[in-house]
Amino acid sequence: MRKKFFSAFGIVLMFIYFSVPAVLADNEPDYQKYGRIALTMVKEQYPGKDIEYQYLGRRNLDGTKVVDTFRFEVQQSHQQMFVHVRVLHDEKNSNHLSILLEEKRQ
Repeated sequence: MRKKFFSAFGIVLMFIYFSVPAVLADNEPDYQKYGRIALTMVKEQYPGKDIEYQYLGRRNLDGTKVVDTFRFEVQQSHQQMFVHVRVLHDEKNSNHLSILLEEKRQ
């Protein structure tokens, strides 16, 4: 009887352990998705560099169009520079993206 209980308890714990991350991943804010896209673009432009970024916020344009803004700090040959990335997208149709990279040296 005890073996069956511990076996069933173990199965329930495993189910919870593997289910929770999947549920949490579905609930991630959409700006994180666009942050990963922006990070990919910056890494293409500055390969092999140390890159850190910060989400600066979202601005509503018209209707369902919004702009998410990110600030990337790039260390390049002992110089620090910032790259601002603006991701313009439609909240209803995530297939339409426009990405603008703007370099700002210090």
